[in-house]
Amino acid sequence: MPTPPAPTPTPSPSALAPPRGAPRGRARRVLLWTALMALLVVAQSLLVVLSLSYESGRAQDEAERVATLAAAEIKRELLRQAREVQSLAFLPATPAREAEAAVLLKARHGLERVEWRNDDFLLLQAQDTPFAPTLFAQMPRTALSTEAELACSAARIAGAPNFSRSYFVPLPGGQGSEVVDLCVPLPQQAGGGVLLGSFSLARVVEQVHSERLASGHELTLVEADGTRLARAGPGRGAGVFVSRQVLDLPGFSMQVRADSLRGRPSIVPNLITSLVVGLSLALFAVAALLARDGRRRAEAERALAEALALRRAMEDSLPTGLRARDLQGRVTYANPAFCAMVGFTQQQLLWPATRDAQTPSPEVQPYWPPEFVAEYRERQRQRLEGQGRHPNEAREGVETVFMRSSGERFPVMVYEAPLVDRDGQQTGWMGAVVDLSNQRRVEDLSRQQQERLQASARLATVGEMASLLSHELNQPLAAIASYASGSLNLIDDEAAAADPTLRPMLQQALQRIAEQADRAGRVIKSVHAFVRRREQQHESIGAEDLFEAVLPLVRLQARKSGTRIEVRLPAAPARLPSVRCDRTMVEQVLLNLSRNGIQAMEALPPGGEPGDRLLVLMAERAEDPRRVLFTVADQGPGIPPEVAARLFTPFFTTRAEGMGLGLSLCRTVAEQHGGALSFGPGLGPDGRGTAFRFTLPVARGGAEARPDPRPDPMSAPGESSDTAGPAELSSSRP
Repeated sequence: MPTPPAPTPTPSPSALAPPRGAPRGRARRVLLWTALMALLVVAQSLLVVLSLSYESGRAQDEAERVATLAAAEIKRELLRQAREVQSLAFLPATPAREAEAAVLLKARHGLERVEWRNDDFLLLQAQDTPFAPTLFAQMPRTALSTEAELACSAARIAGAPNFSRSYFVPLPGGQGSEVVDLCVPLPQQAGGGVLLGSFSLARVVEQVHSERLASGHELTLVEADGTRLARAGPGRGAGVFVSRQVLDLPGFSMQVRADSLRGRPSIVPNLITSLVVGLSLALFAVAALLARDGRRRAEAERALAEALALRRAMEDSLPTGLRARDLQGRVTYANPAFCAMVGFTQQQLLWPATRDAQTPSPEVQPYWPPEFVAEYRERQRQRLEGQGRHPNEAREGVETVFMRSSGERFPVMVYEAPLVDRDGQQTGWMGAVVDLSNQRRVEDLSRQQQERLQASARLATVGEMASLLSHELNQPLAAIASYASGSLNLIDDEAAAADPTLRPMLQQALQRIAEQADRAGRVIKSVHAFVRRREQQHESIGAEDLFEAVLPLVRLQARKSGTRIEVRLPAAPARLPSVRCDRTMVEQVLLNLSRNGIQAMEALPPGGEPGDRLLVLMAERAEDPRRVLFTVADQGPGIPPEVAARLFTPFFTTRAEGMGLGLSLCRTVAEQHGGALSFGPGLGPDGRGTAFRFTLPVARGGAEARPDPRPDPMSAPGESSDTAGPAELSSSRP
């Protein structure tokens, strides 16, 4: 028995049914294409209407142009012929005047007749155009002289030529012509009277039309009430495109009417085929363009989204704050780094679109410290006015101070550049803000290390002075030993016991011993006190006290080289005020500068003049009354230019035994006290040597330095005694 065939599986209704979203998508596409076709029909209809309107506009504009030109030409022609007629008024009544009038009538077809009349308007002489027909042949002039007499009355009153109103003159054969008269008053020297020139308006219009305008319009002269006076043209106008222009003449006005011969534009002859072809081509072109535009738009949107995501990621990952402001200084953008830097959210930084009474001024930012608001407002005003901005300011940056939301002030560096739109117009500024707080902490740490290095250099300097101390202390100690031995010898000598001079000699010897011991003690005490003061503490001290502290050590080296030390201070009552400084560090500066000056003068040849080797320590008031100027000057050979360029460079020295840190440390100390270390020529009139100068701030309260309790009447004003002890301010000669 054969096996029955397997039944064919019947697809389920859901498999045959289209996707759920297919009808909706198809309906959307049909709707879009229907809308597209409707738009095409509407656009084509509008195109036809606009074309008809354009053609009508062109025809009307042409009629306006023709009317304007015709009015100008008719007026120009009438005025020109009026000037030529007026020229006859100055000719005497001779045959020459008649000949001139005949030439004028022959040359000007619009001029029909010329008449000379007396003051009573009686005809004296007349001359007609040689072209027929002749005016006033059908009707005498006396019957048509009303308008001419009125024009002449107005001309006599105004003293200038005047046109009459137009009037109709019958001609033979049942025809007629509109005529206008020109009345020219004759001067009394010529006998008085008037000169009349009669113009045919029809011939003037025909002359202008044939010479100046196209043949597509009818020109008509009409009065204000619409009465037609004259016309010219190849045919009658259609009355569709009509333009009127006023023609003003002295004493008379009328309208120039231009009527186009064309009727309304027709769309039947060639529009049906063009519409069908145009619609078909437009349909396919629009469909292709839509497909390509949709693909390109999708690609552009995807690229734009990727670029925006990349830019957003870059801005969010930057540690540098970014801030955009408009031309009024309002913040329009701030990245997360800037918000985290100042502690405000973007909603708090951005200028709102609607402003209420509680909203701060756009010129004041929440991250501005209150004490700097006036300064920042002035800077913003200068920026709005285009001032105060250097071309390299965006590259160099401006250092300023911002405030966090907690009230903490912190230094920042702002790099700002103009923000330009796609049209090249500036819309604001884009700024990059760098927080300098960490940098300042690193600088403070570096400054502390520099201070430690200065202390080490100071100790090294003391070590170098130890050899000099050993040499100098040997002298008083040897004297002490000598005086002591002599005293013992005097005491042990029995023969000398009976000598009456023994007692004074012993007293003198013991006094010398005490003096030399005291001297050695003061030297050691000065060095000990100099070494002990290591912490940087600012105190008020007089300039003479600073010199007293370093003079014992300076003299030790000065005596070896034969250098004379001279201290110059203002004499009473111009005493110097006390200064506020770190005494130890300033003494180190004076000591280093003095040693350098002494060493510079060691190169001078021996045996010179007494003033050749002179070291001057001087203090005086600076130009700024809040500071005192200190000067250390020598009489050495000076500083070569190649050495001066690197003089303050650390570890640069011209001596084999030097470390190259002395002047660098001196400059650092001067800058820490708000001043600067500088150098220049010496104090002598010849400028020999070198003078180093720095300033220290005056102590608050302006306390004057104590006066010198031991003045020397033999010393010069401002100079100390030359015989004072080691701890006194004196000029010491080795």
